[in-house]
Amino acid sequence: MRISELKERRMIRRPTRQFDEFGYRIYNSFEYDFPYETTYKGNERKRLFAKLIDILPFFLIFFFLFGKIAIISFLYSIPCAIISGTLCEWYWGTTLGKSIFKIKVIDDFGNDPGLWLSLKRNFLCLANFWPIFSDYIPLANDNWEKEFTEMHFSMNLNNKICKTYIVKENKRQEIKNLLYPKKTKAVQ
Repeated sequence: MRISELKERRMIRRPTRQFDEFGYRIYNSFEYDFPYETTYKGNERKRLFAKLIDILPFFLIFFFLFGKIAIISFLYSIPCAIISGTLCEWYWGTTLGKSIFKIKVIDDFGNDPGLWLSLKRNFLCLANFWPIFSDYIPLANDNWEKEFTEMHFSMNLNNKICKTYIVKENKRQEIKNLLYPKKTKAVQ
């Protein structure tokens, strides 16, 4: 089984127009199968900071050891971070920055990604830094709120293409248990 095939059953309660004899609204309950959610709130920001932490040692080496200017040091550190990220994710399932935030990279089967998949994923991480702008316009009668534009980074394009997932370390075992349930003996 694959992570992309996992389903999570949820109960949705929808209100009706009827009320019971005590005046409480009557609800209808429906069960739906949703795709299993491996992500968590705030993972884009953590992944962005993790990538910057992965780039930082190479930047410092090029800046202080080799005496390059800051922009050149940053540009040289990007391919170094891609290569080291590939090797670290292939071997340990995480990089230095991801290990600080306690997140791991897994493939569609719940294992650490292979070398080729990790290399493809790390090259595609450059596309993740394309900003997404969203406008917030308050309702007409909300005079105290102000219009503003937020900038976010979509940090999941490389995962969608490569079918990899970023998960918290403590959620990895739960995913493994869902993918490979233990065979229980029937009691007779």
